[in-house]
Amino acid sequence: MGAPDRISRRELLFGAAALCSGSRILRAWQNPTSTPTYTADVKVVNVLATVRDKKGAIVRKLERDDFALAEDGRPQVIRYFARETDLPLTLGLLVDTSMSQRRLIGQERTASAKFLDQVLREDKDKAFVIHFDHEVELLQDLTSSRQRLKAALDELEAPQLERRQEGGSGGGGGGSRSGGGHGGGTALYDAVLLASDELMKKQSGRKAVIVLSDGVDRGSKVTIESAIESAHRADTLVYSILFADEQPFGGFGGGPGWGGHHGGGGRMGRPGGNRPDGKKILQRLSKETGGGFFEVSKKQPIDQTYAQIDEELRSQYSLGFTSDRPDAGPGYRHITLTTKDKTLTVQAREGYYAG
Repeated sequence: MGAPDRISRRELLFGAAALCSGSRILRAWQNPTSTPTYTADVKVVNVLATVRDKKGAIVRKLERDDFALAEDGRPQVIRYFARETDLPLTLGLLVDTSMSQRRLIGQERTASAKFLDQVLREDKDKAFVIHFDHEVELLQDLTSSRQRLKAALDELEAPQLERRQEGGSGGGGGGSRSGGGHGGGTALYDAVLLASDELMKKQSGRKAVIVLSDGVDRGSKVTIESAIESAHRADTLVYSILFADEQPFGGFGGGPGWGGHHGGGGRMGRPGGNRPDGKKILQRLSKETGGGFFEVSKKQPIDQTYAQIDEELRSQYSLGFTSDRPDAGPGYRHITLTTKDKTLTVQAREGYYAG
């Protein structure tokens, strides 16, 4: 098999700009039950949810009538309901390969390959791999081939990435990677937006991206709000894995390029530096889009984290509703999904964009 095509951030942003004006989050569902069948003209909002009990265990046997859903405080009728363990799954793996993550890449690569091998069904599911540092690069486009995905993950090896960055920084290399500068920078928000706009928006079924990062963005061209909006419009859950090196690679923090990028935040590793709270950033990305947040530690290794994500993806509920105000105009609408059993906790997206 040939090597996967490389797509640079500049090429992706050009395409994203053309898509944003016409993006729509609302899709038609065809209900497999005897309840109403929706046509292409009916706007149905899809909500994927995970439910846990007070001990944190996943609850799998709820029915439609066990849920209550509201849009901007107004109760809505849940017209579509299923326990969607069998729907096709589209996964995106977004791996932070900036300098602060270099010593963790080997663990990330091994655990990610094992996870994809376990969760993907070659006859139904597909995935893609993106890595991001000061640029965003698609290492493998959507595929159901475990072999191709493993080959993409193998390219996360630090020496290969360093060679790419050196080529890009000189202005005369870097293949199709855009931009330039030094090895510093972390385009986290750009990666989420591009994965959502360019890849996920065109897919149907269950969709999730998994972000492995310390959560500190340095240099994205878009804001966290834009990244979250793009995930909403693409019906995509963002699962975040906080995987941070407690001893930053090479003692970074004082060198050029580690402070003041486009509102991305302060310096890495320097005492007293204005470093953004990466944990809060990742928690926000996941909470607002309906994905889960996980933090890797000695007690919670990355293999165990992936196992928990696998369990969530196999235990989701899918609910669909049509707004009682379909002609209220475009804009953000807040969603509240709860269960009638108040001891249960629901993890689901917090809203959607109409129009």
